Amino acid sequence: MNVLHMKYAVEIANAGSINKASEQLFIAQPNLSRAIKELESDLGITIFERSSKGIKTTPEGEEFIGYAKTILAKMDEVEYMYKHRFAVKNKFSVSVPRGCYFSDAFADFSTTIPKQATEIYYHETDSLQAINNILQSDYNLGIVRYSEKFDKYFTSMFEKNGLSYEVLTEFRYTLIMNKDCPLATKQNIYLRDLKNYIEIAHSDLFVPSLPLITVKQEELDNDISRRIFVFERASQFDLLSKNTETFMWVSLVPEKVLSRYGLVVRNCVEEKPTYKDVLLYKKEYALTELDKSFINTLKIARERYQK
Repeated sequence: MNVLHMKYAVEIANAGSINKASEQLFIAQPNLSRAIKELESDLGITIFERSSKGIKTTPEGEEFIGYAKTILAKMDEVEYMYKHRFAVKNKFSVSVPRGCYFSDAFADFSTTIPKQATEIYYHETDSLQAINNILQSDYNLGIVRYSEKFDKYFTSMFEKNGLSYEVLTEFRYTLIMNKDCPLATKQNIYLRDLKNYIEIAHSDLFVPSLPLITVKQEELDNDISRRIFVFERASQFDLLSKNTETFMWVSLVPEKVLSRYGLVVRNCVEEKPTYKDVLLYKKEYALTELDKSFINTLKIARERYQK
């Protein structure tokens, strides 16, 4: 079946006349009639009934014209999508953990976007999805966060999948909570002090080659009986600001965010493991100027938050 002949049939149906369609298509009427006959012969149906009064679409023809319009519309959509995609000269994509200094850095980075056509993709997600975005979804950069005790599992996975990796920062989690939370009266908190409160946590429990139950036992305090898992940062701050029984382990949170939501930071006396934020990209990938700009902005934000 000739797609061009399909377009001719749709034009005739819209015009209600072969004469009008031939004028609109700039095709001689005999040639247009011949194309429709070839199409009808290929399909084994009669699309148009011809009479001295003109043409009329048959029931089979009506069905075919409906399908043809859908197919042609999809073809136009695909053509538009790819032509515009290839016209974009600059593209930047990154997956990051759900952390304040990442979003702060991204906001600063957005002020440096060039005037040329540019597409930016910023995805806050967990470590597994960040890795898959690079390997399967054509993302250029990814940042994963994990405890240093799992370092060998992650670096082995990076090497196996041909990923370059660079440690951006190392830190220990601190606690944040509502300023009116009873825990906020303590400058130093022990793990046993948390057991009657509700932990807000991100569902990022992934370590390569380890079963989830093992990771949960390592990462989550078994003495905490109430826990809410969230998947984006807005919910965590709403919960912490409205529920004085909640707390959360966090990395770097600026004073302006604490003030906005009425939160405070407190230290845990018992030592928590060191965590790493690690930058990833494919070994064969050459960093673009946009990539370098974002990484530099990220490092500046990290230093600002650590102070």
